[in-house]
Amino acid sequence: MNSYVVALWVAGAVQMAIILANVVLPARLRVRSGMASVPRFLRQVFIVHWAYIIFVVFLFSLLCFLFPADLAGGSVLGRFLSGAMAVFWLARLLLQLFYYDPRTRRENRGLDLAYLAGLVVLIGIFGLGATGHLA
Repeated sequence: MNSYVVALWVAGAVQMAIILANVVLPARLRVRSGMASVPRFLRQVFIVHWAYIIFVVFLFSLLCFLFPADLAGGSVLGRFLSGAMAVFWLARLLLQLFYYDPRTRRENRGLDLAYLAGLVVLIGIFGLGATGHLA
């Protein structure tokens, strides 16, 4: 088995872990009570966006498991998709570090650090794939 397949399977697994975390995250963050005072339509938009992001991450994970050779730089489209995913996760890392409430992050320090580590892994793997260095 080639190292790029393993690396992209790791990326797929990290993304699946992010999806699984989003199953328990709403309860941990008390989303229902926090959104209680928000108008119904805005709650619906929030839920739909959350679900769509989870769906996109699921698709990213499937790409890792089904097309690792392409994502590792084996095709122009694969390199583009790896680059797009690297940018997606880099933007998410920046949001985590500079946008989200620092108090909430401190209260959930273990999860925050695990998530940051996962993001760094994803950015690294997809960045290497985008440049063709995994192939």
